[in-house]
Amino acid sequence: MIEAQRSGRSWPRAIGIGLGVAVLTAAVMVTLLKIGVSPFPKPPSLAFAETMLGRNLPLPVGLLFHAAWVTLWSVVYVRFFPRRNLWTALGLALVLWLVILAVFFPLVGWGLAGLHISPKLIPASLLPHLLFGFLLWGLDKYLPRKPAQ
Repeated sequence: MIEAQRSGRSWPRAIGIGLGVAVLTAAVMVTLLKIGVSPFPKPPSLAFAETMLGRNLPLPVGLLFHAAWVTLWSVVYVRFFPRRNLWTALGLALVLWLVILAVFFPLVGWGLAGLHISPKLIPASLLPHLLFGFLLWGLDKYLPRKPAQ
């Protein structure tokens, strides 16, 4: 337990980083959607939640799905990745971007890479994933790794 705290791999720190990344990325994505510059018909996490539950849902439910997913992968990165640097965080972000293109978008009916909606979904979905990678790396690097003595 003490070694996990010294290396910054403690559960509370990992979950906190995940929640921080989730809130910051959601704030950016929702803002872009609300001001009309996002090509998404709705937030992907909301579309996924509606598909899984089979009904229309309010935005906060989608945000909870988003927070759970982002926190999960942030915890995996902080707790279990042997090398935690910018390139590793961006690599994870790119893998997750490919997953949204190949799995999530088809699952919610938007087609492979979102092409049933618009080819604009490809770069539009890359940007929040890059933001995820930068925030994950930054919070992990710059938040204190052990409790104050």
